[in-house]
Amino acid sequence: MDPRHELRVKIIQQLFALSFVDGKIKKKEDKTISIIKILPQINELIKKHAPKYPLDKVSKVDLAILQLAVYELNFEKKTPPKVIIDEAIELAKELGSEKTFGFVNAVLGKIYNTTNTTNPTNTINK
Repeated sequence: MDPRHELRVKIIQQLFALSFVDGKIKKKEDKTISIIKILPQINELIKKHAPKYPLDKVSKVDLAILQLAVYELNFEKKTPPKVIIDEAIELAKELGSEKTFGFVNAVLGKIYNTTNTTNPTNTINK
């Protein structure tokens, strides 16, 4: 298995676990820590582009996949957007329910189309 895919799975597992334990996981990947620092911004983007789905009603696995993908798509920007979206869909097929990949694809497509045309310089403030 691709090491980048394995890392993404591990990060999704950590984000999923954090949704239950409020930040108390002992060993976190560096990327997970970066995501946690801007999680409110990431969640706002998800809420804005999936208004019919309150975050507390979205499956925690689906939410973790979206959080990672939105981070990579809008804040990290090291990987081409199509690759990020395709990888998120594959992770959704692997880890989520049978309808997860469609939901993830729709939300990420809206986020990409909106932020790519209206805010092309969205980056992390270090």
